[in-house]
Amino acid sequence: MDKLFSPFTVKHINLKNRIVMPPLASFLIGDDGSITDETIEHYRRRAAGGPAMVIMEACAVSPEGIVSPHQPVIYDDRYIDGLSKIAAAIKEEGAVAALQIHHGGRQTSAKVIHRKPLAPSPLPCPAIRGDVEPLTVDGIQNLVQKFGAAAARAYRAGFELIEIHGAHGYLVNQFLSKFSNIREDEYSGDVAGRTRFAREIVEEVCSRIDHALPVSFKISAEEYVDGGLTTKESIEILKILIEAGIDLVQVSAGNDVTPEWISQPMFMEKACLVESASQVKKAVDIPVMAVGRINDPLIADEIIRQEKADLVCIGRGLLADPEMPLKAKNGRLDEIRTCIACNTCMQSIFKKGRIECLVNPMLGREEEMAFVSTKTPKKVMVVGGGPGGLNVAWVAAKRGHTVHVYEKRNVLGGQLVPGSTPGHKAELRSLIRFQIRQTELYGVKCHLNHEVTANDIKALDPDVVVLATGSLPAMPAVQGIGKKIVLTYEDVLNGGPIPSNRVIVVGGGPTGLELALYLSERGCSVTVIEMLPKIGSGMEAMTKKVILKQLKKNNVTLLTDARLSKIEDNGVVVANQDNREIFIETERVVIAIGTKPDTKLYDKVKPLGYKIHQIGDCLEPRSAKDAIYDSAVLGRRI
Repeated sequence: MDKLFSPFTVKHINLKNRIVMPPLASFLIGDDGSITDETIEHYRRRAAGGPAMVIMEACAVSPEGIVSPHQPVIYDDRYIDGLSKIAAAIKEEGAVAALQIHHGGRQTSAKVIHRKPLAPSPLPCPAIRGDVEPLTVDGIQNLVQKFGAAAARAYRAGFELIEIHGAHGYLVNQFLSKFSNIREDEYSGDVAGRTRFAREIVEEVCSRIDHALPVSFKISAEEYVDGGLTTKESIEILKILIEAGIDLVQVSAGNDVTPEWISQPMFMEKACLVESASQVKKAVDIPVMAVGRINDPLIADEIIRQEKADLVCIGRGLLADPEMPLKAKNGRLDEIRTCIACNTCMQSIFKKGRIECLVNPMLGREEEMAFVSTKTPKKVMVVGGGPGGLNVAWVAAKRGHTVHVYEKRNVLGGQLVPGSTPGHKAELRSLIRFQIRQTELYGVKCHLNHEVTANDIKALDPDVVVLATGSLPAMPAVQGIGKKIVLTYEDVLNGGPIPSNRVIVVGGGPTGLELALYLSERGCSVTVIEMLPKIGSGMEAMTKKVILKQLKKNNVTLLTDARLSKIEDNGVVVANQDNREIFIETERVVIAIGTKPDTKLYDKVKPLGYKIHQIGDCLEPRSAKDAIYDSAVLGRRI
């Protein structure tokens, strides 16, 4: 990967390689916009992992420009001290420290800013809705000054590059796009008019920092909406901004209506925005950064090798494994904890108000979950080789315990094995590979094809027993459930024969929808029945949007408020809200309504007196993220 790890220069800034961490919301900011110790440690860890540059997440240039109470702000001098600690931490670890300045415009809520959001036009944000306040010319000029003042503060705080956020449906992007800008003055109309606000910001920023730092501009080259920006039009915009003073461009995509192009789920192709970056690179004479599901250093190297971009932005990949650049440079590719594009990070931000990662439980908890060697080594027996069992095993072994893992199947991975069978979820296998590699590195002894009994536990006589025996498919208590036409999701996804022709999938949650997509892609005529009024409950929003679009394309029928009443030899009886029953003919019925804990072994072992822990699905139905987090905590506690 000599191209990826070759040096590069932007203006007078020397980069040691071509890897950049782009701005990603951490939600590790105090409620008042202050920088916490967690924030500093978060950025220190990412910089220490070997990227050439780390761009701090979007900092609001004005109070009404924030999109969350946990967003960092840069609209007052009192914030310089906290921001300077982040810049210093990044530079101490050998990376260039950069900062992005930002205004949310209409893409925020009155609940957050306690007033109407500002916008270029009287068009509310399609995703958030609510009245907005169109900016006057004086208001525009005031914001131009605020962007400039923010850049000056970033300079004083010690940052070495400034990026202007002109993408993702935020204020600057709102002016650039006919989708959101219907003004009738000099800040609208043709490309030059719609670019005027951005151009004035660039000129003001360059003036305030006395052209001492490189200035980057982030653009959504494609918005994927009617009337939105296209790469061709974005190139025209960038040529204007280059004349105004930008030195670098980050080529992204999407806006408030198309967030799946901002944080692409696993259903979307890796490096899916690179062609836009390549087109921009051919048309402009400044360096270009590519972004968008670049989670593999081999792919990143190929992008540079083919001269489709000068730099690659790896964002979620560095949340999953901050050491990815160093591991790649040293040839330790099999030790990389790869981002699987599950968008747990995004979902946790919206639902929990903090960032979390399915594959990396340390994210946002770097100090809390630091590894500390044990002073009292123990013999640990882990029963179950799924994600929770493997994770607790290698974490405990890394701390100095002797660990044995027993798995009744002939492969490790647990529910991740059937879960990774659909093609769009194949990246889950990288998590299995990572966990297995960690057990190898830390000397965990794995025993396959071994279903543990109480006698096995007595024979090994461990100090600690960890039960990670997983779960069994839950089955509805309906007449006919034992008929030959009935399968479970595991029957289909664990290598069994693929049903043909007509299939009923019972359950419209994440597993049911993924199974329906898998079967429809193999030629089945699929109907999903879900007893709740809405489909896809619990599914991450962007993933849900993409999968529902694909199911529609594949002509999958989705029935909600529909309860499975009875199974016949050639079909099912389904009842609606009014208990009216209909018969649906089918060749196969696949049950995907969830799981139930497998507690058989626990009930036998509990009387033996061993110190026992239960983790994952054998305790209660859990997600892979919960199992990995719980096992990471337990592995550090044993």
